[in-house]
Formats: sequence, structure tokens, C-alpha cells
Amino acid sequence: MGQKIDTCSITSNPSTPSGEEKQRSTPPKEKKFRWRVTDEHSPPEIYNWTLYLSVFVFGILGSARGYDEGNIAGTVAQISFIKEFGLNSKLLSATQQANLKSNITSMVQLGSIGGCIIAMYTVDRFGRIRTLQGVCILWIIGAIIQCTSHSVGQLYAGRVIEGLAIGQTTTIGPTYLSEVSPKAIRGLCSCIFAGAVYFGIMLAYFANYGTALHVVGRNQWVIPTTVKCYLAFLILVGSTIFCVESPRWNMKVGNSEMAAKNLSKIRHLPVDHPYILSEIADINEQVSSEKELTQGSTVISMLKEIVMTKSIRYPFFAIATLAQILGQWSGANAITIYSPQLMSLVGITGIKSLEMTAVLGVVKFVSAYLAAFFLIDFLGRRRSLYIGVTIQMVTILYFAIFLTIVPQAAVKGSVLTPSQNMAGKAALAALFLSGTGWTMGFNSIQYLLGSELFPLRVRSFAQSIVMVVHFANQYGNSKAIPKMLLAMDNFGAFYFFVGVLVVSLFWVYFLIPEVSGRSLESTEEIFSLPWYLVGRRGAELCPDHSEVNRVNYNVDGTGNAHGGDIDYVTKPSTEFIEDTRKEELVRNNP
Repeated sequence: MGQKIDTCSITSNPSTPSGEEKQRSTPPKEKKFRWRVTDEHSPPEIYNWTLYLSVFVFGILGSARGYDEGNIAGTVAQISFIKEFGLNSKLLSATQQANLKSNITSMVQLGSIGGCIIAMYTVDRFGRIRTLQGVCILWIIGAIIQCTSHSVGQLYAGRVIEGLAIGQTTTIGPTYLSEVSPKAIRGLCSCIFAGAVYFGIMLAYFANYGTALHVVGRNQWVIPTTVKCYLAFLILVGSTIFCVESPRWNMKVGNSEMAAKNLSKIRHLPVDHPYILSEIADINEQVSSEKELTQGSTVISMLKEIVMTKSIRYPFFAIATLAQILGQWSGANAITIYSPQLMSLVGITGIKSLEMTAVLGVVKFVSAYLAAFFLIDFLGRRRSLYIGVTIQMVTILYFAIFLTIVPQAAVKGSVLTPSQNMAGKAALAALFLSGTGWTMGFNSIQYLLGSELFPLRVRSFAQSIVMVVHFANQYGNSKAIPKMLLAMDNFGAFYFFVGVLVVSLFWVYFLIPEVSGRSLESTEEIFSLPWYLVGRRGAELCPDHSEVNRVNYNVDGTGNAHGGDIDYVTKPSTEFIEDTRKEELVRNNP
């Protein structure tokens, strides 16, 4: 038996298939243009309501983070909140007022860093569902503390506790969704979580706008804050009734029988179906090899593996971490959290600014799910990023130019010429379109790539660290933006964001591989390539050779298993493999 080569390869000159295999093969169909992903190689049963309900519950978890961002953006602009917590106190300088506002808004991000660290342990120790349920309870406690606050100290405490819950959601949701989703729609399912962030933002914007119009006094900000309790309770109930635990987590903790049963439930196929057997075989192969590598593993050893193992180091530092840094400093977070303040820079103030933030919430929500359903799997990760980053860059550049040329628009009571008024409306539209670019680009991949690029043995651990980076940057960003707007004459901050987005385009071209349509177990191979090939040719040089990729669904009934609907393609007896690292042909005789 020849030695197995664990490297990326290009298969060439495969042995001629037997007559039986020729009979089973079907002629290739003419490709048609479709604005959706079609999976003609998997049993149709795998797309079912058990899967959809599980995806919905874990996906809507993204609204936890989104609702808080949208809620606090409007809350700090509510007159009753400003008076109660002294945001406009004459005893404070402009810098001190900015600090107080940024402290209130950023406390959830600070708590979320701790939540991500906690998730390194809880998600693997208790499973995806049990951890989710614990997080919902913690989320409710944090919201109640905020609603009953009469002092800044208690408000801080409630927001930190809420952050401990929200930080864990960013590991739980993406990890579960990537593990249960069929590979053809893994991007779509993971983007349900990313899109739910903007469902939460939109809901919060409308709650703030509604109470600003119809409620007076303290309840102006208390009522929107209580919505967090209802969201948490509904997700808690949904996880109890509808969700099936991740088969990959079952396998990881040694419960292979439950893994097969849960996978059977999610896929709506018998436990002994070839598709189930193939997927279980892929998971089991990875888990078995990883157990040998991780026996007696500790936090230190996993950190060491992230740093020392190339196939983990590359996606961690060059992709997942940079996605968080570049994404958080691209300006999108500033526009979300400080949208009422930014609206005032183009002359929109008061209740009208809250109305416009509600419109911004709708734009981001709709564009997030349009990207999830029609772009991320159809166009792929790289093209979606290119389009999103380019839209975001162009629109933020226009907004910066407007602030440079018409600075008087930010001065209350100033009179603008008709052309300046039109330019101001275009600047407002640019803010909205920048949100569209963000949801198509960085927002679609900031949770997705981290959950699908890491091997199972470090997936939740690495994803938790990545989200620590996420919230650390978001915390720094939310603290820095008020000061940047003061120190850089408003427009300077937006030119900085444009510079970050220019760098992001080069980052996508060289470093981001296309992994749409691949099994989770096959993505690690790509990172054995030289760094300059990973983004440009990674998918081409490292095709997906997983077992589940060899199972084909035939609508014409020419298969040979389970009533003739499955065709299990066997490996050719001989393969010629090109080792891209040594640039020589090696003959592999299995």
C-alpha cells in the first residue's frame, strides 16, 4: 500500500471508470443562470423543516447583539434618558460628555469580551443548545437590571452582564449553524445569524422612534429595553422545542450513536442511508485524527496549536482576525451606534433623526437577507466581499467629501443653498448605501469564515478568540468615534474609514479563499498552500475530496442504493497527484 499524501492535490489522468460506472453516470447538464443555489447532488430530504427551524432559532440569536446596538443608539438620544443620567450636564465639558456617552454605549462590548472567553469553555463543555439556554437567562437578568436603573453605576452593571450573554452568542450561533447546515447552503444558514443582527437593529430603531413619538418620561427608554427580555424568552422556548443538538458536538464528546440519530433527524434520512453514513464517516475521520493530536490538551496547548500549526495559524491571523479588525474600523459600527449624531452632520436632527435611523435599520435588514439568500452561496465569499467593500468605500468617500465641502450643514440653524440641500440628501443616501455594502461584505463573512475555516478540534475555541478580537475592536471603536469626530473635524474620521476599505480590497484578493460548497472537513487542506496562492487559486488547487462529496443524487433513478436515488462514486484505483509544495508528480497507489 502506498503512503497517503496529506496535501493539496490536482487529480489528473484518473483510471478509466468501469462499464458499470459509465452506465450510472449521467451526461452533464447545460448550466443555466440562476439567482439561487441549486443542489442537484444531495437527497432532497435534507432540506426540511427540522433543519429550517433549528437554523431559525440559532440564527435569530444574532438579534441579541443587533438589538442592543440599535437600542442604545436611540436611547442615548432620548430626552428622558439624557436628563436622568446627566448626559448634557453643564458640570461636564464636551469631552467629558462624550466620554460618558461612549462609556454607556460600550459597556456591552466590554462585557462581550468576557462572554467570548467564557464561551471557549461552555460551548464545548455543555453543548450548543444548553449553552444557548443559559445565555438567554443571563440576557434577561442583564436587561432587568438596566430597566430598573436610576444610577449610572447600576446601568453599567446591567450592560456588562448583558454583554457576558451577547459575547457567547457570537460563538454559539455561527458554530452550530456551520455544523448542521448542508454544504450547499452553509453560507446562507450562517448569514441568517449575521442578518438577524440587523433584524435586531431595525426592531430597536422602530421601538425607539415609536416611544419618542408617543411616550413621555422614563418609559421612553425603559419600554424598548424590556423587549430584550421577550426576545430572550422566545429563543429559550424555541431552543427547547425545535432544535436538535449538533451531531459534530455529539461525535466530539464520544457519543457517536446520538450523533448518527441527530444527523438523521436533521437530514430526514434513515440512519443507514449512504448520505448519513458518508457524512458521519467524514466527521468521525476528523474527530479520530484530532483525538490523537489533542489528548490531554489544555488552553495553553490549543493556543500553541493556533500559533504553530500553519493550517490553523493562517485562517486565524490572516483571515478571521483581520476580518474583525478591518471590518470594525471600516466605519459601519460608527454609523450603526452613532447614527442620530451622524444624521445631524447633514442637517437632520430631533425626531427626524430617529425616523431616519429606523429607515437605515430597514435598509440594512433587507440587504442583509438579500445577500444571505441570493449572494453569499451563489456568488461566493470572495465576490460578495468585493462588491460589498467597494460599495461601502465609494459611499463613505462621498459622505466624507460632503462634510469637507459643506461643513456648515452640521451647524444648527444654518441655511443651505438648493444644491447643498440636494448634496445633503445624497449624503444621507450614501449612509444608507454604505450599510448595504457592509451587510453584503464584511457582515456576511465576519461570523461565517471563522466558523467554517477552523478544524473541529479548535473550532469553538478559535471562534471565541476571534470574537474577543471582534468585541475588543468594537469597544475601542465605540470609545474612539466621538473623540475622532471632535479631533478630526468630522470628515477626517470618514477618510480614515476609506483608507481601511482600500486595504481591505487587497486583503480579499490575496488572502481570502473561496470555500462555498465545500464540506467543513475539506477546508483545512487549502492552507497548506503558499500564502500568495490561498486566495487566488486555493479552491482550484485543493478540490474537495470528502466522502460526502462522492455521494450523488440522481433524479432519474439510476443510482444503486435506497430505491435507486443515490449513486456512491467509488475512488479510482490509481491517482496521479501533483504536490504543489514540491512541484513534482507523485504516484499514489492506495
